[in-house]
Amino acid sequence: MAILRAGYRSKNFGLLLLRVGIGVMFILHGWPKLAGGPERWEAIGQNMELLEIGFAPVFWGFMAGFAEVAGGALLVLGLLFRPATLLLLITMVVATLKHVAGGDGFGGYSHAMEAAILFLSLLLIGPGKYSFDHHLFQKDKSRARRYYA
Repeated sequence: MAILRAGYRSKNFGLLLLRVGIGVMFILHGWPKLAGGPERWEAIGQNMELLEIGFAPVFWGFMAGFAEVAGGALLVLGLLFRPATLLLLITMVVATLKHVAGGDGFGGYSHAMEAAILFLSLLLIGPGKYSFDHHLFQKDKSRARRYYA
């Protein structure tokens, strides 16, 4: 089969599809949190108590929604990719802990855990060559070819 012999020449296009798909989904997932206002932010931010952080729950709740919306948008663009994936990873780790501590079972925490694994993987892989980061921050083009090949 030709597809098995083709190697991975389209991996950068695959990374683009993954970034855009997951980025859009996280924008849609985070927007209701962000638009929910201070009462919703406080309810979300209280989950930080799982990490022994009991102050400013409104701020932490806002940051969770902001991380999902802004992080999703940055993922789509491939801009400031690693900081964005780090924020999303932290958000998903806290979400996983919330569901585990709440006794929600595997069905309750699996989505957040899968997203955390995805963001950790993307953090290590990078955005690919079809990204703003690739075009803005790669000074040494020979290194860029090795990294994004």
